[in-house]
Amino acid sequence: MSEAEVSFDPHAPVSNVAAPVFFRQPPFAGPSGTESGDEAPPATPESGAVVAESFEAAEAEPESALLDIGAASFGEGLVLPEAVIGSDDRVQVTDTASYLWRAIASLRITARDGSQWIGTAWFISPRTLVTAGHCVYIKGSGDPNRDGWVTGIDVMPGRNGASRPFGTLKARTFWSVRGWTDRGDQNQDYAAIVLDEPFGINTGWFGYAVYPDAQLVNVPAHVAGYPGDKPSGTLWRHSLPIASVGPEKVFYAIDTAGGQSGTAVYLLENGQPVSVAVHAYGGSVSNSGTRISAPVYRNLRQWSA
Repeated sequence: MSEAEVSFDPHAPVSNVAAPVFFRQPPFAGPSGTESGDEAPPATPESGAVVAESFEAAEAEPESALLDIGAASFGEGLVLPEAVIGSDDRVQVTDTASYLWRAIASLRITARDGSQWIGTAWFISPRTLVTAGHCVYIKGSGDPNRDGWVTGIDVMPGRNGASRPFGTLKARTFWSVRGWTDRGDQNQDYAAIVLDEPFGINTGWFGYAVYPDAQLVNVPAHVAGYPGDKPSGTLWRHSLPIASVGPEKVFYAIDTAGGQSGTAVYLLENGQPVSVAVHAYGGSVSNSGTRISAPVYRNLRQWSA
């Protein structure tokens, strides 16, 4: 093994911009008074919330025609980014303006070649959302004009179809790790989206933790995201026990579909969401996510703003 191989750290963080080191904030469920109704009340300076600029990106094509971002790196039919296993048991979430659903965001991703894709992300702090590495860095598409850091992501927290109760936030700062950006290692497929403003104080965010194997296997887990096989921009969830775990992966038969790349795989502790993996891949008998191991946890904590 060469010296370079020995010294290579797959979890070494990399970014598309020169960005400061951030520190983790404690979990937060968002402001009170937004737990019911179809639309969240607008944030105001008096409420202590940050009012982020809301705007729409120019849409090059109908969103219903957009594919899951995983197809950009893996190609259609080569690798299933997500899959419905057996019957489709997903349930639509319609109260998306309430916590915790508003802490999950629909993504519209623009690649370097101008192509557009869909994905999902989830808040872990006021400015930071977690997603899959392939949502921010396209690897192995075969098109040199497409590969590399995406140029921008429209982040739509708590979206419900045409309803966007928290508007659309433009993100241009991304983090991932060398294991993904350098090698396309599916065990290292995780990333962060950093917003310019701490908009997450309007939505709340997930907790996340490192658990031993025995506290994961056969424990009920939950996945909610924005699949491309349902009406555009609608949020769907499903729950099943975790089937098995590896050092860097969590495996489950929870139903998902393309577009849910990057969403949280989470447990409920005293009714509160604690993520244990980043959903990324699927197959005929199992879906899987990048496990929040100690190195992953350290990076998420560093990227939290």
